[in-house]
Amino acid sequence: MQIKSLTIKTMLIKLFLVALLLGLPLSAQAALAIQHWQTPQGARVFFVESHELPMLDVAVDFPAGSARDPAGKAGLARLTHGLLDQGAGGLSDTAIAHRLADVGAVLSGRFDRDRAGVMLRTLSSAAEKDKSLDILARVLQRPDFPQAVVKREKQRQISSIREDEADPGNVASKAFYHALYGSHPYAHDEAGEPAAIARLTRGDLQAFYRAHYSAPNVVVSLMGDVTRAEAEAIAVRLTDGLSRTAALPALPAPVPAAASDTRIAHPSSQSHVLMGALGMARNDPDFFPLFVGNYVLGGGGFDSRLLREVRDKRGYAYSAYSYFLPLMEAGPFQLGLQTKLEQTDDALKVAQATLRQFIADGPSEAELTQAKSNLTGGFPLRIDSNRKILDYLSLIGFYNLPLDYLETWVDRVEAVDVATVKQAFARRIDPDRLVTVVVGAGHAR
Repeated sequence: MQIKSLTIKTMLIKLFLVALLLGLPLSAQAALAIQHWQTPQGARVFFVESHELPMLDVAVDFPAGSARDPAGKAGLARLTHGLLDQGAGGLSDTAIAHRLADVGAVLSGRFDRDRAGVMLRTLSSAAEKDKSLDILARVLQRPDFPQAVVKREKQRQISSIREDEADPGNVASKAFYHALYGSHPYAHDEAGEPAAIARLTRGDLQAFYRAHYSAPNVVVSLMGDVTRAEAEAIAVRLTDGLSRTAALPALPAPVPAAASDTRIAHPSSQSHVLMGALGMARNDPDFFPLFVGNYVLGGGGFDSRLLREVRDKRGYAYSAYSYFLPLMEAGPFQLGLQTKLEQTDDALKVAQATLRQFIADGPSEAELTQAKSNLTGGFPLRIDSNRKILDYLSLIGFYNLPLDYLETWVDRVEAVDVATVKQAFARRIDPDRLVTVVVGAGHAR
C-alpha cells in the first residue's frame, strides 16, 4: 500500500482527525462489546459500535503474507499487496489518492509473514463515508495491476532490498529467520528475493490475488460511528465482489532447529547479535506466562534482567532485549543486542547465561509483581483510541482469539505466577538448542 497522506478540506475535519490521532480517551470503550457475524459470502466480521467521534475505522485482512509466497516467487505476496491501491476499478493511483484527499480519508496497509491488510479511516458522515468505502471496495475487489506500475513497483521493491543489504540489523534478521525456520514458509523474507521479483509477471499477481484475496479467507473489522445494520451493509459491500475461492489450508507446523552459530562479516562498527528459538503461536495456552515472564527477562526495558546484566553491570551494550513474536504457527523467540566488535563473545556469554538462569529459576516474586503491575497499569492505554481497538479486533478475528480476550486480559496477566512462568519457558525454550547469528566485521565462519 502506498497511500499514507491526509488532506483535509475544512477546519472541522482537521479538528476531528487531530483528536483521533492524538488518541483522546474514549470513556465508552471501557467495556467493549465486540459483535461478530459472518456474511453470506463467508467473510468473518468483528464490530465495535462507538458514537463518541464521527469517525469510522475499517480493517480488512487476508492470509496473504510472505509465508504464502509460492516456491521460486519470493516477494510475490508483498508486491501483490503493495499494488492493490496503485490502480483499481478503472482509477489510477493518482485518482485514488485525490478522491481520498477530497473527503479527508486515509488508506493504509500492513504486511507481515501471516497477514496482508488494508485499513481505512474516514468520517462517518454519509457523503464522505460512501465515497471512502467506494475507494476501499475498488481496491479490495478490482485491483488493475497496470503493467507499467507493476514494472515500477518491482524495481522499487528490488531497490529497497538492495538498500537493506547495507544494514547489518536487516542482514542479521534475515539470517536468523533462515537459520531458525529452514525450509518452512516463515523463513521467507517479507520483502522477497531480487532475482525472484525480477521474474514476476502481471499474471503471477493476478493468480495470487484470486487465490488469497477471497471472501472465505477475509476478516473485516469495523470500529466507530455506525450502527450494527450499517456495519452489516458495509461488510457485504466490501466483500461481495471477492472471489469465492476456498479457504487456504493451514501452514505447516515448524520443526525446532538444531543449535547453530552463524557469523557473517559486515563493515559495521558494532556486532549485531541475535539469538533465539521457536516460540509460540498466537493462540498458545502458554501465551500469558511467556508474555509476562519475558517482560522480566528482556521485554521490560530498564526493568529487565538482560539490560541490567549486559548494560548496567558490564557496559557491553546500550540496549539488550528479548521478545516473543506470536504468529499463526510458532513464531520466534528472539534475544538481541549490539556491542563493540572486540567484546562480542563476552556479551554473548552474558546474554546466554542470563537466559539460562531465567529458564532454570524463573523470575523472583518481586520481579513478577512489578512486571504485572506495569503491564496491567498500562492496559488502558492499549485501548484508548479507535485505531488501537481496531487493531485488537483484527488480531482477535484473524487469529481466532476469544471475543472476551480484552475483557479477560488483565485477569489473565494477574493469574501468572512464578511456577507457571518457569514451566512455560521450560516447555518452549531449550537453552542448549539456540540459534545464534552475529553480524559484524571479521566474524565470517
